[in-house]
Amino acid sequence: MSRSLSEALFTPFKQSIEEFSLPKRFTFPFYYSPHPLCILAAKELQEYIGNHTNWQHNFGLSDDNQTAVGKMFGVLLVKNKQGEIGYLSAFSGKIADSNHHAHFVPPVFDMLTEGDFFRTGQENLNQISHQIKSLESNPELSMLEQALKAEQQSSNMQITAHRTSMIEGRKNRKEQRVKAVTQLSTGDFVALKDELSTQSIKQKNKLRDLTFYWNERINKAEKSLNSLLDEIIKLKNKRKALSAALQQKLFDHYRFLNKQGVEKSLYDIFDDTTQQTPPAGAGECATPKLLQYAFNNNLKPLAMAEFWWGSSPKSAIRQHKNFYAACLGKCQPILSHMLEGIELDDNPLLTNPAAGKTIEIVYEDDDMVVINKPAEFLSVPGKNIEDSVYLRMKQLYPNAKSPLIVHRLDMSTSGLMVIGLSKQAHKNLQKQFINRTVKKRYVALLDGLLSKDNGIINLPLRVDLDDRPRQLVCYDYGKPAETHWQLIEQKKGKSKVYFYPKTGRTHQLRVHSAHIKGLNMPIVGDDLYGNKDKRLHLHAEFLEFSHPLTKKLMTFQIEAEF
Repeated sequence: MSRSLSEALFTPFKQSIEEFSLPKRFTFPFYYSPHPLCILAAKELQEYIGNHTNWQHNFGLSDDNQTAVGKMFGVLLVKNKQGEIGYLSAFSGKIADSNHHAHFVPPVFDMLTEGDFFRTGQENLNQISHQIKSLESNPELSMLEQALKAEQQSSNMQITAHRTSMIEGRKNRKEQRVKAVTQLSTGDFVALKDELSTQSIKQKNKLRDLTFYWNERINKAEKSLNSLLDEIIKLKNKRKALSAALQQKLFDHYRFLNKQGVEKSLYDIFDDTTQQTPPAGAGECATPKLLQYAFNNNLKPLAMAEFWWGSSPKSAIRQHKNFYAACLGKCQPILSHMLEGIELDDNPLLTNPAAGKTIEIVYEDDDMVVINKPAEFLSVPGKNIEDSVYLRMKQLYPNAKSPLIVHRLDMSTSGLMVIGLSKQAHKNLQKQFINRTVKKRYVALLDGLLSKDNGIINLPLRVDLDDRPRQLVCYDYGKPAETHWQLIEQKKGKSKVYFYPKTGRTHQLRVHSAHIKGLNMPIVGDDLYGNKDKRLHLHAEFLEFSHPLTKKLMTFQIEAEF
């Protein structure tokens, strides 16, 4: 295959790269600092995107943000057969309603052009959906539903009224029998008992007849309604089956290569995972596209990087031109296959960040301990790392009779934590946090200049299921999260603030800082929602609560190191 065909999208660097060292190993894609050559490639690609004229796409960099759709772009540093170093470019999903644009690698599978079966299948599904919508909008359906409801209500009213009458009848008959014992002769008493028994039987028979009557009417109404509903249910089941079959066929057409030339379908890749079914958009991200093109064209992958271009989406946090790791939910299974046999950088998430660090004891008595947790120190054991505040406290207080941890701080956040040493103290302290009677204050350094002195942020949060542990702003399923903030000072383009969280959601202060509807500027050093630095500049500096046993008001304050 000629170079012009096989390496059509291989892009040489515009400037000399002789002073750059090549990566020793491929990037660990789920947590990385971009290699200098990837940063250079990204800058060149960003210049291209900013100056292109081949297509129009609203990234939200102008005033029109209503229809804006930012995109993740990726660069792959590669070496060709001639030993030359260059890079490939890709975007996630589609741009300007197309999968194909000059300068960018193609998708792994293009359902828009290659997948005639997909278009046909979608058209069939749309036709069925149209039929369902038409049947559901039939006025007769609404009339029959109302008729059934009316019959059910009338049945309930009449049967309930008769049951009430029966209860009252039993009560009256009992009273008559009690009086008759002393007032009537034996013969008259027997006659009265027979009469009361006949009354009881009549009421029971009437209940039977009423029940039968209304069951007949309700069954008739249900039969009329089901004659329409059955057709809708059949169509919905048909649509569900066709959709599942279409999705399965689509998964089989997404086939990913690795260094050894082994090909796996999207379905096969995710079949070995806990989720089993590939999430929406799996295989459409930039890095799988880049690797697929490299393997197909005998280009050696050396390093990767992905960056965001455009305005931030409404839920997730993305900063224009910032680099981001590949997502775990969609990309980890795919990239685990595609990068098999390629030596990767070490996974920093497996390195104990607390190694060599000590915990400062601020206060201690028989019931509780207050500590100053260092930054990059887990509060409780993680999936891969056991060293944590919990482990250190367990080692320091082996006789403590409680779960120890009352509340948590994010691993990257430093500051005050209270530890319960006895069950009674732990229970009381935890109750104070749950009832929100504990006063907390955090100090943070933001990457930007605030235009106001204070405010309140209300943005509900939930975990990003496709990219844990990141959090999303979600008004449908998120938990309420409220943060009060106050500006302390500004200098060198940064804003120092106090945070007073009223709730304690995961990453609450980090998301409320960085999100476009929050303060729209990340905390300095936030490797998830901003830019990595020596540390996350977030510190829990103040705690006030009642002593769990003496009830004495306890106040603690530790200044931040920044």
